[in-house]
Amino acid sequence: MANFPYRLVQTEPKIFIGIHLEMSLIQNSTFQLWSSFRPMLNQIQHRIGSHLVSLQVYPADYFFRFEPNKTFTKWALAEVSLATDIPNGMELFTLEAGQYFVYDHKGADTQIFAKIFGEILPKEGFMVDNRPHFEVLGERYKVNSPDSEEEIWIPIKKLNS
Repeated sequence: MANFPYRLVQTEPKIFIGIHLEMSLIQNSTFQLWSSFRPMLNQIQHRIGSHLVSLQVYPADYFFRFEPNKTFTKWALAEVSLATDIPNGMELFTLEAGQYFVYDHKGADTQIFAKIFGEILPKEGFMVDNRPHFEVLGERYKVNSPDSEEEIWIPIKKLNS
């Protein structure tokens, strides 16, 4: 789509170390999750880069019927090269290989997800796959800032597959 630049990426498996919380859109605990995770970052060895990852694991039926009280698991993560030396209070998370729709998002507009799910993916012949969703939060990420930049990664598969 010319006016909505995105890329399709086939990932290899990735490993992360971090923490998670169960939450819903109504009972959003994202601030608490990241407030707990950030002070522990220096304990994580074998990090790949300085970026962080906000990852969501949704139930299989999450996107078929919108319910703001439906719970999902949200992770605060750092990517690592080795799955060893996991600090106390943290866990290993392994992301399976798969195809992702990747959008470089600028700004704090959360309505972008409705556009991606409701318009762009169907027009491009894709649907959401039942795998983790995540955002890569690099050096230019700033919470709720119009100057913020992040990568949005949405698991996809071809329609009718």
